[in-house]
Amino acid sequence: MEISLHWLWCLFVWWRQDAIHAYVNMHYLYPLWLGISVMGLFFLCMVKYLPHSGSRRDILDRWQIALVLTYTFYIATIIVVIGYSSLFAGVSLVGGAMLGMMLIKRRYAWRMFWLQIILMLLAITSPYFGITLPNLRQLTVIHPLLETHNYLTYNEIMAVENAVAASAFENNVLSWDSITEIQRSSAFFWRSTHLYLAFPKAIFIVYIFRALLLVLDDSRQETLRHANQDELTQLKNRRYGLKKMKYALSTVQDNQDLSVMLFDLDWFKRINDNYGHDVGDQVLIEISQTLLQSLSDETIISRYGGEEFLVVLPDTSHDSAMVIAEQLRLSIAEHIINIGDVFDFSVTASFGLYTLTHQERACIAKNYKSILAKKAQSQSSASPLIKPIATQRAESQMAFMQKLPGDICQRLISTADKALYEAKHRGRNQVVSANHMFAEKNGSIHSLYKNR
Repeated sequence: MEISLHWLWCLFVWWRQDAIHAYVNMHYLYPLWLGISVMGLFFLCMVKYLPHSGSRRDILDRWQIALVLTYTFYIATIIVVIGYSSLFAGVSLVGGAMLGMMLIKRRYAWRMFWLQIILMLLAITSPYFGITLPNLRQLTVIHPLLETHNYLTYNEIMAVENAVAASAFENNVLSWDSITEIQRSSAFFWRSTHLYLAFPKAIFIVYIFRALLLVLDDSRQETLRHANQDELTQLKNRRYGLKKMKYALSTVQDNQDLSVMLFDLDWFKRINDNYGHDVGDQVLIEISQTLLQSLSDETIISRYGGEEFLVVLPDTSHDSAMVIAEQLRLSIAEHIINIGDVFDFSVTASFGLYTLTHQERACIAKNYKSILAKKAQSQSSASPLIKPIATQRAESQMAFMQKLPGDICQRLISTADKALYEAKHRGRNQVVSANHMFAEKNGSIHSLYKNR
């Protein structure tokens, strides 16, 4: 695309040479035009050849090196011959290197960047060694004012041209009637040329970056989806379920309860042994769909492991959680698993449930706060020299007194798991409440954090 724009520019200059020959050195135009045409054929051959070169890394590396070297010398030549412009040079230098790092090997793009810098430095210092580089810019009006008219004198030339152009208009004001005069001026032509060379390339680079960022966003979302989702059941996996559970605990209100439900399918090993693992996978998939259809979007559902599932019900009291668990147990038991046209069967599930009430959560937070305070006090008394540091730690820990211990999620799941095993001990296909078990034993989960 860039070479095509350069070729069209040469065509325009050749076509309009009668009008612009005064400030374009036509002797350099034809060699430049020929060089651009050769480069166009080179890149066209590369585009046609590379898709048929296969996936051999050595071939691709060689072509990438050839591409980088050829393009670097080409763009440096264009910048010098057509006339230095900070906009055009900046887009080519920075934009090209950044785009190259996303499309080719980064070390090649990095070396291309430094090679372009070196070439620009050589071009800048060449006049001090008596070397005059070819330049298309021809300024016959102000040529006597300056010894050379290459890109090094661009800023000085622009200042003089501005003064000359301004003196051509009455009161130094440009009117609509005199717009044709400024269109014929050298300053306007070369500024337009540099904008023409820079803007399409800048737009293309930004567009490609946008497209690549969209691809990266899609890839990131796909990676997160696979990282957080169980591949078989399409439920959230254990790690993500625990993460969401911790977040639910941290955001629960002071007067809200949180219920945890752990259940697994009864005699699931027999299904795998008798019908095969494919049938077992189908059972897990259909039970997962039953879960998604039976529970609300606010419910945290995850596959905890094997045939075991974890359900977290934020802002749900114990009685409501028991009703939900019983309805879910019935839905699973009533669901018919059809294995083609051969046979069908149903499965049951055993549930263990525990509800962390807001009163019990407050007791755990209070006990945990007391433990942290004792630890801070013991550290302070053991080392008086670090008392200020220990005091700061205690104050920092006191600021988090409303937070629960770091292992609270595992404690809640472990408590629900005890109720699950009790449900299996009682004959399976039922819901057992850990709260009722604790009530019978006259205890609660917050006693687990006492005297620790």
